Amino acid sequence: MRGIAARAGGWSARHRWAAVGIWVLFVVLAMGLGSAAGRVDVKDSDQMGGETHTAATIVEEAGIDEPASETVLIQAKDGSLKATDAEFRAAVTAVVTAVEGTGKVTGVTTPYEARTISKDGRSALVQFDMRGEADTAGERVEPVLKAVEGVQKEHESLRIEEIGGASMLKTFDDAFGDDFKKAEYSAVPVALGILLVAFGALVAALVPVALAITAIMATMGLMGLVSHFQPMSETANSVMLLVGLAVGVDYCLFYLRREREERAAGRDAQTALRIAAATSGRAIVVSGVTVCVAMAGMLFTGIAEFEAMGLASLMVVAVAMVGSVTVLPALLSLLGERVEKGRLPFLRRHRKSGASEGSRFWTAVLRRVLAKPLLAAAVATGALLAVAAPAIGMKTENLTLDQEFGDSLPIVQTYNRVNEAFPGGSDPAEVVVKADDINAPEVRAALADFRERAVSSGASRGPVDVTMHDEQNVALVYVPLVGGSDQDKAGESLDKLRDDVRPATLGKVDGVAAPITGQVAGSKDFNDQLVGSVLPVFVFVVVFAFLLMLLSFRSLTIALTSIVLNLLSVGAAYGILVAVFQHGWGASLVGAEGVGAIITWLPLFLFVILFGLSMDYHVFVVSRIREARLRGRTTGDAIQHGVVTTAGVVTSAAVIMVAVFAIFGTLSMQSMKQMGVGLAAAVLIDATIIRGVLLPAVMALLGERNWYLPKWLHRLPDLTHDETPEAIVPAARDDEGERVGV
Repeated sequence: MRGIAARAGGWSARHRWAAVGIWVLFVVLAMGLGSAAGRVDVKDSDQMGGETHTAATIVEEAGIDEPASETVLIQAKDGSLKATDAEFRAAVTAVVTAVEGTGKVTGVTTPYEARTISKDGRSALVQFDMRGEADTAGERVEPVLKAVEGVQKEHESLRIEEIGGASMLKTFDDAFGDDFKKAEYSAVPVALGILLVAFGALVAALVPVALAITAIMATMGLMGLVSHFQPMSETANSVMLLVGLAVGVDYCLFYLRREREERAAGRDAQTALRIAAATSGRAIVVSGVTVCVAMAGMLFTGIAEFEAMGLASLMVVAVAMVGSVTVLPALLSLLGERVEKGRLPFLRRHRKSGASEGSRFWTAVLRRVLAKPLLAAAVATGALLAVAAPAIGMKTENLTLDQEFGDSLPIVQTYNRVNEAFPGGSDPAEVVVKADDINAPEVRAALADFRERAVSSGASRGPVDVTMHDEQNVALVYVPLVGGSDQDKAGESLDKLRDDVRPATLGKVDGVAAPITGQVAGSKDFNDQLVGSVLPVFVFVVVFAFLLMLLSFRSLTIALTSIVLNLLSVGAAYGILVAVFQHGWGASLVGAEGVGAIITWLPLFLFVILFGLSMDYHVFVVSRIREARLRGRTTGDAIQHGVVTTAGVVTSAAVIMVAVFAIFGTLSMQSMKQMGVGLAAAVLIDATIIRGVLLPAVMALLGERNWYLPKWLHRLPDLTHDETPEAIVPAARDDEGERVGV
């Protein structure tokens, strides 16, 4: 037996207790060291690019701690009261007294001082800042929210509601935490239940889940250590859990099913393990390395959040891959026949019948596909292109609060009311003005001119507020944008500020920097940076995946077709996302009404993740086809044998992945929902249309050309490691007598 996977599996089977002990020690050490080191999260100044990053850097270097600002909306419910009425004024006084009484706030201003009264006089804003660090303000805002609720109970004719940086941070943290727990608590039982049906035995089902969980635990520890060089984030944690569980279970499933298949064919336990290590083990290594390379593509974005997600995903895939080819053979050697313990009698007949029916189903499908491969390929390709078509009009943006949560949370309704009464007031643009002397006459004049032109240009309806930081020579200018929560209109207002107002005012003063940041600016800058990183990421992932497939199968044809098929599945996933979340087709089925856009980071993230995960099934199926071809079968017979014999394990693996990803599609946050639906749809398409129809049809059309490798590429390293217990027949030759490389 040659190859890393075969040697690792052989060593582990012979030194089983040592292999298990080393794995347990690795997991414990990783968790312990990670916990001791703590985790460093991505800074706000590193989250974005462009002007947003420049503004955050200026504020950070100046040592300005911008507090989390809060706003209390006081609004007449029926329109009978105005801000000038005594009852309205009494409510404002009560709010001020209540929030100050908590001891958690500072800088309270009334609407009469700050001129924050709506044009119709029915709405007013009490504004204040939270004491302490802005990043942790969400943890301290609860008493203030309770105080405002108390005032609301005393003034039933008015609507008194709080919104701001701290309260929204608390909303996000609560929702994200609840979603994460829901996914965490649901994913493992779902995966275990599917494995029970697939194997019909409790022990066999527990082994993949146990290995996936330990891989995730070890990676969590490693994330703490690595975060001191590459900061991590909560999103990276969620993605790592999602990918780790799906990939970890799949890899073990591939290995375990092949070992059981060989034992069922009459091999002794040791031989069955050796064959599983040399075949499925090799496929796991090829797939794992390809997935890791794809994940590494996110490191080329230059966006800290993406780099964190990419590195976390890469680590968990690598750990799961290593565990599958080392500790898994040791466990199987230790368990022996006991892997069948805990058999579920009521599942035995169903499982055997289901496997048989699955084989019959795919045999019937393949018979039709291989009989008319051109028609099958044309129909499948046409269907995938039709599904992918909506992706042409994809619109990406950072989701606003109402897009992210819909109307399910009270704070969303408050957000909409504030924006309606004070357009742009809840998410103003922030101009960070840095000068050598912020109080110089020309700087002061430019600031005043900027405030006036921001309103006269139509970019803002005011009020434009300025906060001076004399010691740091920095001024912060807050500009409510016309358009409010309408991202397109607010974006037009931002462009006016950046392209017209700023150059005509602050831009004329030498030595003044005035980057514009804020929610709308952040979304635009993030989009621009992503667009700039798409090409390098795409090229890196595609080229390296192509090279890995070329070296692993020594076939130019297999490498090219794998890239094309993966791109088709990714395109189809994009089309489904746009159709559901942007156009609203079937949105009610997943609770996604009114979103109207795809969250900015998702398309590139999905491309990288799906391109990697698609290789799981592709490598596994093509490896089995190639193995059958090496044993002397014709290409047509090898295709049918490879697809039919892998149908059961690919189906089980796909069902687990789809189920785990679909759990994220049920969560409350639209970003998590979009990620779950996109991943689940892509895996489902990949495991059925791509691997069950299009792959065999294309390979049947190509025939012996599937194994074509030009002579000038024969010098490439040979990573095939063709371990097989049966004799290999002489290589086939083409019509011109040239050897066909297999």
